[in-house]
Amino acid sequence: MMIRLTAVSAVALLTLAACGRDERPTAEAPQEAAPVAMAPAAPTPPVTPAADPNILTAEGLGPVRIGMSRADLVKVWGEDSQPNAVGGPEPEVCDQFHPTKAPADVLVMIQRGVLTRITLSRGATIETDRGFKVGDTAMAIKQAYGGSIFAQPHKYQDAPAEDLYAWSKGGSSAYVTDSAARGVRYEVGADGKVIAIHAGDPSIQLVEGCS
Repeated sequence: MMIRLTAVSAVALLTLAACGRDERPTAEAPQEAAPVAMAPAAPTPPVTPAADPNILTAEGLGPVRIGMSRADLVKVWGEDSQPNAVGGPEPEVCDQFHPTKAPADVLVMIQRGVLTRITLSRGATIETDRGFKVGDTAMAIKQAYGGSIFAQPHKYQDAPAEDLYAWSKGGSSAYVTDSAARGVRYEVGADGKVIAIHAGDPSIQLVEGCS
């Protein structure tokens, strides 16, 4: 027997079929977040090692540096250990003394309020950055420095007494006047051995303290 569907019946069947389907939207798959560009890390500034307090260079000794003010020097090494002693004919212009906290037998020269020279006198145990100290021979110093050292006759003692200059900046064999120059002078006695070491600016050329 044939069943005849009216138009109304067909519409009803289509409606039921539609109701049976899940018309909810399909959830989209999660997407990975776009990578975030990272700013390059700032370069780490190089660490400047502290100056060795037991090594004398043309620039200074430990925290005491050539060119610093007298006030700054006093903060580190203290005042003159013998304030009544005469360090120079005109102390306000040039003075030389041993600070209370400085290493033994170390003298400083102050010119117009500025540190210009550090001297290792007899008895000092401090070494230079080339490994020399008071009591070493002139021969050993000349061999170590080679052609970079300049020799001059000692003003008051006979040969082999002499002055050996090793300029690290701005120096030459002639008399140096540039205040920016830095060097080390090994003062050699008549026995051919170092009796004092002076480091700093052109004031290392002074042979009578402040003169």
